Amino acid sequence: QLQASGGGLVQAGGSLRLSCAASGRTFTFSRSAVGWFRQAPGREREFVSQVSRSGGTTYYADSVKGRFTISRDNAKNTVYLQMNSLKPEDTAVYYCAAKSTILNDVALIPHSEYHYWGQGAQVTVSS
Repeated sequence: QLQASGGGLVQAGGSLRLSCAASGRTFTFSRSAVGWFRQAPGREREFVSQVSRSGGTTYYADSVKGRFTISRDNAKNTVYLQMNSLKPEDTAVYYCAAKSTILNDVALIPHSEYHYWGQGAQVTVSS
């Protein structure tokens, strides 16, 4: 029910925007926090960013802070990850995940607690 898109090949310093679109009736997207994670070859999956139900609270990994921006459009059941000033070390498969939350503002959610996952989008940054 989650579809990630927008990945691709870009040169260092370039930009990409990932989208995570929800479909189906398994969960209510507007009542879910959404996170982005990434996994590079040979490495564990790592947190990138998280946005609350309303979009008012966001979290970022230190490695992407100031370069990436997460946002959401609940009318379109979509979360975006705008990635600017991309670096070769940003190369990875990016996954979006959603978790239904009772409260709007929640603390950082561990990846093991997310209920739904998208299939991943490849981002490759060349030097």
